Amino acid sequence: MSRAHDRPGTPVGSILDVPGIGVGHHQRTGRGWQTGTTVVTVRPGAVPGVDVRGGGPGTRETDALRPENLIQEIHAITLTGGSAYGLAAADGVVSVLEDARLGFPIGDHVVPVVPAAVIFDLGRGGDVGKRPDGEFGRRAASAALSGRRVPAWGSVGAGAGARAGGLQGGVGTASTTVQIADTEVVVGALAVVNANGSPIDPATCLPWERTGFRLPRANAQQRNAVREALGRQAVTGLNTTIGVVATTARLNKAESSKLAGVAHDGLARAIRPAHSMTDGDTVFALALGDAALPDQRIPALNELLVASAEVFAAACTHAVLAATTIGDAPAWSDLIRSHQ
Repeated sequence: MSRAHDRPGTPVGSILDVPGIGVGHHQRTGRGWQTGTTVVTVRPGAVPGVDVRGGGPGTRETDALRPENLIQEIHAITLTGGSAYGLAAADGVVSVLEDARLGFPIGDHVVPVVPAAVIFDLGRGGDVGKRPDGEFGRRAASAALSGRRVPAWGSVGAGAGARAGGLQGGVGTASTTVQIADTEVVVGALAVVNANGSPIDPATCLPWERTGFRLPRANAQQRNAVREALGRQAVTGLNTTIGVVATTARLNKAESSKLAGVAHDGLARAIRPAHSMTDGDTVFALALGDAALPDQRIPALNELLVASAEVFAAACTHAVLAATTIGDAPAWSDLIRSHQ
């Protein structure tokens, strides 16, 4: 990564370092609510890709992203709580994009294609019936397209109801740059960590993936508190890590999907175990096409794939470090601070 975190919870760059990317959140907590939606927009359009590895995915429009199919450009991705019910949040994103005339052109109209993936957070706030709908997607997409503010990270948006190995989960981000010949390529990632596995090593009580982070050495009280939280994770939990990796590189759909696929390597480094039958692990990719790759394409692609895994691993770690306690699952940072 390009630089170290100044403190836990401070991202090493963000997906917003990829020009054209916007991020918006909407969440509700309290009175039975603990869930939300995060939308990643790309107003100029981007070549999409996707890779689904989890045994229990909840997704929308992923077939449209297959390399052999028609759609070559999309303008938003929806990441949301609510399990299968939460896919309704994408309807609100479609509405916002339609109003902005962003989508597949059909005569003088557009049809927005909005891929989506969900995490399982039903009942985290106490009421299974309180989950994201189209209004959540509309608010998150409007915030992402506005460009007026930098979004928060941690227990926001789709991360509000997330859990990770017995700890509060969240939304994390990271970015890096890759020098390829005379071209500087930016690669950024956003992850929503709601994992059945743990992002924390129970031996050290620190993240498995620590590259780029300045972290304290946990004392005995802190380790005991973290281990107690890790021990409360239900082995039958329904979980998922979902996210987006974006780049300024000019890629085709097959290459974009490969970028998403190798991002899963970063997921598996940061969360152990990963890709279980109760995880719906899904990663999308967006290639904005500003940076052309050299004629020696395969070595250049390999460098981007390495960067994809690195930033997605860092984004997964950041999601847990930036989280704050909302419900009955404590946040790692709160446990560390309360036992100093």
